[in-house]
Amino acid sequence: MEKTRKWRWGVNRWIILGLIVLSVITSRAFPPVRPEIALAPEALTPEITLPIIGNFALTNTMVAMLIGDIILIALALTVRGAVKKAEETGELIPRKKLAGAVEMLIEYLYNMTEGTAGKWAKQIFPFFVSITFLVLIANWMELIPGVDSIGFIHATTSEGHQIASVLGGIPYLTTTVAGEGQTGYTLVPFVRTLSTDLNFTVALALIAVVMTQVMGVRAQGMTYFTKFWNTKTFFSKPIFGLIDWVVGLLEIISEFSKVLSFSFRLFGNIFAGSVMLFVIGSLVPIFAQSIFLGLELFVGLIQALVFGMLTMTFMAQATHGHGEEQHA
Repeated sequence: MEKTRKWRWGVNRWIILGLIVLSVITSRAFPPVRPEIALAPEALTPEITLPIIGNFALTNTMVAMLIGDIILIALALTVRGAVKKAEETGELIPRKKLAGAVEMLIEYLYNMTEGTAGKWAKQIFPFFVSITFLVLIANWMELIPGVDSIGFIHATTSEGHQIASVLGGIPYLTTTVAGEGQTGYTLVPFVRTLSTDLNFTVALALIAVVMTQVMGVRAQGMTYFTKFWNTKTFFSKPIFGLIDWVVGLLEIISEFSKVLSFSFRLFGNIFAGSVMLFVIGSLVPIFAQSIFLGLELFVGLIQALVFGMLTMTFMAQATHGHGEEQHA
């Protein structure tokens, strides 16, 4: 006869209940501090004057940019070394699982680029994959413990004047002022999520849009600019010529709108996600934030793919002619 298993309470429910109780006790013992959000990146060093550049200070988003570049370069070198070693040994797949996964992803992205851009895939793909991976690392940086949460604590008066500076690690940009004339503290993190800096998103958008025009000129020559200023039929066919000329002006406006669309879409989504994490962390400092961290993991991936794929698509469109200038 088979022994029937005794019914018992599940273990997981007790773990969840214990975490909830621990969250309540901890939040009462260490009450969360209301975050104060700032759009502009914070300077970590005093300003210095450089020739041509002018006033310059190292900001926490610059530190994040350096870290992101190091991670991206290290990842590229790791994959390159693993692929070379696999080729030398005659293996089809690199032994390192990370290198194999990245190689598979890159191959998928290249096939996508080749299906969209055709013979220009080799020229467009480096921009596509570099932007995608850089934005992905920049977005996922907010999931790393310590980012946006460890930095300098500036003691301030209620009027906002800085009176001291010490090292600490309280929630991002927290400020507590008990009353008039009393002091509070503001945290300036060492590393801030890169995509929450509008300077980064605008710079990346400008690179994407400018290189789109470069791809168009390389593919079509100077006739590429006829889509912006088309007066060929202005006098021979006045009505259609006027329409073509107006369409050209709309194309110019469209190129400028791409910069705004690129930069504010990425900045808005990631900045809003960071604010949500700060607010949830101040309301329920333990356990509840994990759910939203999973959401930000997904949003960061989607935004990186959207930015990279739009760049690739616009570059591919720029290589094709318009109307009479279209080449087979």
